[in-house]
Amino acid sequence: MEADWQPYREPLSATLTRTIGIALVAGAVVSQWWGGIARWPAATVLMLWPSFGGHWVELWFLNWLRPRLSRTRGVQVVARVLVWFIGGIALAFGMRLTAFALIGLRRMPLVNWWTWGIVFIGVELSAQLALQLRGRPSFYNGRG
Repeated sequence: MEADWQPYREPLSATLTRTIGIALVAGAVVSQWWGGIARWPAATVLMLWPSFGGHWVELWFLNWLRPRLSRTRGVQVVARVLVWFIGGIALAFGMRLTAFALIGLRRMPLVNWWTWGIVFIGVELSAQLALQLRGRPSFYNGRG
């Protein structure tokens, strides 16, 4: 089956609403391990890296890389997971620099660089599962 790749488009307001909402919730959860609610604003800023930044990693794959690759499902799957892995590492680097600038945090949990790539793959697979369960195009059904 040959896929017809349509560019992914979404209003910026929808993207901001979703990604900031995710960052607020994730920031609240993370702040509990980082010294309580007083750290919520800083933790929220850090969580914008995987939520908002992750959106752009996915958009880059969908709209730039995917149309340039073979339409073979295996090639698409491997490329997407590789983009998630590399993107997760890049986003973690941004989080680390931001944490240092905001709160002087010199070490982040899961210090191995490759761990962040694996964590981001898990985050993306979870997000894609939510799309799949809602009957929308996703990684799992090969339409998204």
